[in-house]
Amino acid sequence: MTLLPALRGAAADRADAVTVAGGALSSEDLVGCVTAVADRIRGAVAVAVDGTPTLETVVGMLGAVHAGVPLVPLPPDARECERIRILRQSGATVFLGRNLAGAHRLPMVPVDLRQRSSAHHPEPAPGTDAVILYTGGAGGPPRGVRISRRAIAADLDLLADAWRWSRDDVVVQGTPLFRAYGLVVGLLGALRVGSRFVHLDRKAVGGPIGTMYLALPAQWAQIALNRPWARSLSAARILISADAPLAPAVAERLRLLTSHSPIQAYGTTETLIALTRRADDPTVAGAVGTPLPGVRTRVLDREARPVPADGESVGELSVCGPTLFSGYVEGGQSAAGPWHATGDLATVAADGSHRIIGRRGLDVVRSQGRWVYAGQVEEALLSHPGVRDAAVVGTPHHTLGEQVTAYVVAETGATAQTLIDHVGRYLSASHRPRRVHFVDELPRSALGRIRKSLLVAAG
Repeated sequence: MTLLPALRGAAADRADAVTVAGGALSSEDLVGCVTAVADRIRGAVAVAVDGTPTLETVVGMLGAVHAGVPLVPLPPDARECERIRILRQSGATVFLGRNLAGAHRLPMVPVDLRQRSSAHHPEPAPGTDAVILYTGGAGGPPRGVRISRRAIAADLDLLADAWRWSRDDVVVQGTPLFRAYGLVVGLLGALRVGSRFVHLDRKAVGGPIGTMYLALPAQWAQIALNRPWARSLSAARILISADAPLAPAVAERLRLLTSHSPIQAYGTTETLIALTRRADDPTVAGAVGTPLPGVRTRVLDREARPVPADGESVGELSVCGPTLFSGYVEGGQSAAGPWHATGDLATVAADGSHRIIGRRGLDVVRSQGRWVYAGQVEEALLSHPGVRDAAVVGTPHHTLGEQVTAYVVAETGATAQTLIDHVGRYLSASHRPRRVHFVDELPRSALGRIRKSLLVAAG
């Protein structure tokens, strides 16, 4: 099994095979640069690379994968203590790059885009680790997830079929290269299929138009507010959102501006993308689609019983299939279970389409013996035209146990009562926020997840 055929000379030569931060490498130069990196790190236990999107970062990451050395991407915005923890825990023995801040004691190997090599590197065994990715850290310390070459190849082949992805596509993304969506699906996916790859700066207010556009929900919300940029995406073939649920209001605005209904995809670091809809399937509002071929799911209630496929009953989603991880770097649960409990709450409809409600724990408000799912309230809030971002948590209440509390990033002029009434038009009285806090931004982890524990502590 060859994981990345484009690095084995199987792709047509292109002058702009990979474009990052305005710089580009041809197919031939990319292979030469990547092989030169692989020459220098071959035999290392694991290799760390700073996730700041540059050509050097991409070449370093691909060099590790090409050499068969587990790649450990470091979140650029992580606190120094967190970066050091990741380096120690992952077993990284080399750092690829120039300017890693902090006391780390790892030998550093610069990535020089002028260096080329034509050496041969044998394809590693399918079961070996390709990457060690760290989870989002929303519900606790991030965990190192070992993902094999076999799992990555299986996921990318299933996605290529579902999305009709071919070497004629141009993949444009702004998703982080230290997350599974940006690294595995975006970068490695383009190299496996043989399509061109363009990575946008995260502060971009416009960009080149490809045939496939990958973005996070927060990025889609920003694009939906930028009418010229959104309208330019009508030239794309497919728009894809993953890593978190996409607000229906954002999806509808994108449809009106681009004539495309964004495809939602669902996965975790441990499962990779496990659910999505096919490029030619009709859109189901709020749904992330059905399991990929060979992937199985189950949604269990609090008594571990399967919930009915009625599109309303909520349970915890578990996944089983060829895309699952090999295990955690610190040991513990592995994919050999064979089921992985994601910790995400979901519903399943009669046609098999799933809808993600939120995370178990902080995404559940326990009020008067009832469970209120924060994701449903957040979805209602985000459908208001004056709301740019929202998070809902449960905070202590002297008679209810917990009350629904909303933190909202809103346009000037929005009032708490307006938003409470807006939620009431879509959901029951128990879902109406009792408190609404207006904030300039929501606290997020270095990996981009909303840190709801901080919101609960703030009250």
